[in-house]
Amino acid sequence: MLLFAPGLGAFGLAPFWSVLSRWRRKSPEELERLRRLDVNRRGRITAGHVTDLVEQPSARAGGPLSQLVVYKYEVAGVTYEAAQDVSSLPVLGWASQALADQTASVKYDPQRPTNSIIACEEWYGIPERQEKQ
Repeated sequence: MLLFAPGLGAFGLAPFWSVLSRWRRKSPEELERLRRLDVNRRGRITAGHVTDLVEQPSARAGGPLSQLVVYKYEVAGVTYEAAQDVSSLPVLGWASQALADQTASVKYDPQRPTNSIIACEEWYGIPERQEKQ
């Protein structure tokens, strides 16, 4: 009878584990935040070029506009073009159309150069806006 106790205990915990894992599932926003922080932590910096700033309606009905920074960068002779939603990053609240055609720093994952960021909670590669005189 004691031989079956560990098996019954593990079998009895399976439904509990299933509920616990669903409860701990991360939202898409949290997954994106974790991705940005990971690229920031492990990434390498290269020169990039902001090509556009696009505002589009949020995925949520009636939500605020999303700000996408579109940028290009080059790694090992290959040019990549990416867009990052920066509307959740308060430090970039000043972002405007004046960003287009500006040079910026881009962090990318050396293992997967397509995985890149132009800003995150702890770092941003967009130069501060300079007033025209």
